Amino acid sequence: MDEVAKARMARVLHHRKAGLSLGEPVVPPISVATTFHLPQAQGAAYYYGRSGQPTWDAVEAQLSILEDAEVVTFPSGMAAISAALIATLKAGARVMIPSDGYYVTRLLGRDLLAVYGVEVVEVPTLEMPAADFTGFDVIYIETPSNPGLDVLDIAAISARAHAAGALVIADNTTMTPLLQRPLDLGADLVVAADTKAPAGHSDALFGHVAGRDANLMARIREGRRQSGAVPGPFEAYLVHRGIETLEVRLARMCESAAVIAARLAEHPTVTGLRYPGLASDRSYAVAQRQMVNGGFLIGFELADEDSAEAFLARCPLIEQATSFGGVHSAAERRARWGDAVAPGFIRLSIGVEPVEVLWQAINDALGGGNC
Repeated sequence: MDEVAKARMARVLHHRKAGLSLGEPVVPPISVATTFHLPQAQGAAYYYGRSGQPTWDAVEAQLSILEDAEVVTFPSGMAAISAALIATLKAGARVMIPSDGYYVTRLLGRDLLAVYGVEVVEVPTLEMPAADFTGFDVIYIETPSNPGLDVLDIAAISARAHAAGALVIADNTTMTPLLQRPLDLGADLVVAADTKAPAGHSDALFGHVAGRDANLMARIREGRRQSGAVPGPFEAYLVHRGIETLEVRLARMCESAAVIAARLAEHPTVTGLRYPGLASDRSYAVAQRQMVNGGFLIGFELADEDSAEAFLARCPLIEQATSFGGVHSAAERRARWGDAVAPGFIRLSIGVEPVEVLWQAINDALGGGNC
């Protein structure tokens, strides 16, 4: 991280200090109240649990520091994505989304947006830089893409989209604001699933939208209140706690991922390796310009479905689970969800295990022996 990012992280750790009175808890309490004392309606900080509450405020303050922008939190990453798209689209609008991005975003486009009169155009991530943005209201990007890990030049895409009159929404789930900053690069909104690395322990669903346009963020906040898509206080508390260790967890995860990706690149059973931090990766040049490092996700192929499933079953230090960004290394064969990848393609999320121990387990499993 650069010095600005380090300063932001330090502020995150002490963001409550200035507002604390003598004897108040340093850790934010979990407020489960849905109603608040209202002898009069005006002037109250909180009035009903769907409209706002103290535990949300604590985690939104952290994320606002990291994003350097206003933040509205949601009960999942998909709730955040839905809120951002609903706030920026209406019947007759056109939105471009990645055809090779997170599959539930594509389902949202097909089963909700298109039903209500939005034209949804799917374009592969690497074809977006040459796509014609004329007539589009929103360009929705995901970089690195999930699961293929292709990287888009956010600044270039944003400049072209704005010239065409479109807004840019960037899904930054795979990187977090500590590793990539889409708003600084020209995106209008950032969406993210804080379920992943920010929460970090695979025990809380959460998401957020960040932006610097006050009117747009007001629509998103009001949309949350009207739709009732609100996070729970216990989840907000868990994410707040997770964010406090985000920097140190990411450092371990990304350093280990770089080591393991380099070794996988040399392994005789591995093909189609994707890791944007490797000089041999097709996204390396763009990643170097806008990402702090290559991240903690690795994609690679084994010979076929059976080989991939056998590898995952053999290795005790890889959880066979969907999602990513937790302290436990986890992987899955993504074709089982219908992603347009090879049958033996594996998305591997590196956790915080000691890297040499983790590599030995992976190497043994690839070799076909017991780990």
